[in-house]
Amino acid sequence: QVQLVESGGGLVQPGGSLRLSCAASGFTLDYYAIGWFRQAPGKEREGVSWVSCIGNSDGSPYYADSVKGRFTISKDNAKNTVYLQMNSLKAEDTAVYYCAAYPSAYVCYSGGQSDYWGQGTQVTVSS
Repeated sequence: QVQLVESGGGLVQPGGSLRLSCAASGFTLDYYAIGWFRQAPGKEREGVSWVSCIGNSDGSPYYADSVKGRFTISKDNAKNTVYLQMNSLKAEDTAVYYCAAYPSAYVCYSGGQSDYWGQGTQVTVSS
């Protein structure tokens, strides 16, 4: 059974840092790319917005312009876990963050569909 579980969210002040984790089970990261997405409060109609993806075979990272230079995606194949290190957080980063699995990073960052999503973790950036 494919399962993704996010953790690491919380309340942080502007300029602070958080590290999110996405633990995968039922498949290995060698065969799936993982993407991070977020849904900001009051923007349910717009759906989730893409944040970052990491490739399955080569682990190449991809970032949305809004987080480039502040967020870093990485993975630990031994732990079957993907991380999102978020630095210099801003109020506009406040959202529920989700991870999802894709057959490739291209499908992830090009808006492809995924059947595998986690339950989300809340990130709130506020003073």
